[in-house]
Amino acid sequence: MQETDILIIGGGVTGTAIARELSRYDVDVILVEKEADVASETSKANSGIIHAGYNADPEKLKGRLNVRGNELFDQVAKELNVPFKRIGSLVVAEKKEEIKILKELKKKGEENGLSNLEIVQGERLDELEPNINQDIIAALYAPTAGIICPYELTIAQAENAAKNGVEVLLETEVLDIKVKTDYKLVKTNQGKIKTGYVINAAGVYADKIAQMVGIDEFEITPRRGEYYLFDKEKGSEVNHVIFQVPTKVSKGILVTPTVDGNLLIGPNAEVIDKKDDVATTSNGLNEVINGAQKTLSDLSLRGVITEFAGLRAAEVESGDFIIEASKQVEDFINVAGIQSPGLSCAPAIGEFVVGLLEKEGLELKDKKYFDPYRQEPIRFRELTHQERAELIAEDDRYGQVICRCETVTEGEIVDAIHRPITAKTLGAIKRRTRAGMGRCQGGFCSPRVAEIISRELEIPMTEITKEGSGFEILCEPAKQSLQAEVVDYE
Repeated sequence: MQETDILIIGGGVTGTAIARELSRYDVDVILVEKEADVASETSKANSGIIHAGYNADPEKLKGRLNVRGNELFDQVAKELNVPFKRIGSLVVAEKKEEIKILKELKKKGEENGLSNLEIVQGERLDELEPNINQDIIAALYAPTAGIICPYELTIAQAENAAKNGVEVLLETEVLDIKVKTDYKLVKTNQGKIKTGYVINAAGVYADKIAQMVGIDEFEITPRRGEYYLFDKEKGSEVNHVIFQVPTKVSKGILVTPTVDGNLLIGPNAEVIDKKDDVATTSNGLNEVINGAQKTLSDLSLRGVITEFAGLRAAEVESGDFIIEASKQVEDFINVAGIQSPGLSCAPAIGEFVVGLLEKEGLELKDKKYFDPYRQEPIRFRELTHQERAELIAEDDRYGQVICRCETVTEGEIVDAIHRPITAKTLGAIKRRTRAGMGRCQGGFCSPRVAEIISRELEIPMTEITKEGSGFEILCEPAKQSLQAEVVDYE
């Protein structure tokens, strides 16, 4: 049985942000994630937008934490060596009556502390976005909005937390929690963990975790959003994150460049029953492309390289985040209902939860040797010819290109496998290196990536998976299977 001061349940962007913030202090922290990698659920399938903070209600946590989180991202991105671009956002209006909504958003943003919001029209709008639909007559411009890779941020936070002493346990699912007099006994599929404090950051499963200790005060409703991702040749179609006038359940179909240079459109919003249903649908994808064409009238499906869906953890009743110490169960903190703008709020949520722990009586002393910096991974595709030559001279594995679409080398894949959070699935390698994210979507490189994982971790190919147990890519060795067929034929 393991023991710790604090147990964090959930390895998404919120859980890892809390883990990194706690790693600043002299306390024992364990983070458990039921999947084979961090960022395996909501945090790998969202828009990657750092919102400026004009849409969230200033009277709610969403509003306050959005503004604070946005302010923190320049420093966070610098420390974690994560690409982040403040490209600004536009909320576009086609009808005169929608300009009233833009003015309301502007006022709400100013109440949240934003001073640089601007309603643009005419030549100013054309200058910002020359390719948008000519039926658009005005837009709310927020220059502090940005774009980031949500799963790279999550991975970076987890790596930095691990470097500073947090133990990250993957493929560790919480099955039950027993509340004792002065501790919690958490049963997982990998054994038991004794802990003083529990932080429930389990995303769409946060209500199920809370129910394990008798808390039945909220329900998380999965809200599915579908997306199209286009090739990088389409990434320059727009210069900013472009939203449509928001509704009660969605900010509309957005059109945005990604931080890696692709074009992304989506999501729609559909309430579903299953907490693991990330299937794409023809109706949903039609809604996405039709909605995006209101922003880019000439946009077609040419250049699409993949479509995908993600789930948002919506708590409908409050319409806000639930971040609070339970009044029913001592030293149990819920961090639930973290939907948009949850990614934007993540660093601020980390700070907020640390404050709650102090109020609950946890003594926090600064760690003497805390290092906020994450070692930057080598991105071979971004290096100059001279830098590439020097790198290959040191290690010839960087001269072996495994993923041609994204120019990812064997050296980068080996590095990803041996970083603080081991990458042992095709999906984990993909999220760290972009091997498999190009035009062919892994058709060329996946077998080679699997071979490298097998070699480096000294495990058979039959144990290599796409995303953990149940996603094996081979049932048996291919050559052995072929040989068996030949024998049977004879």
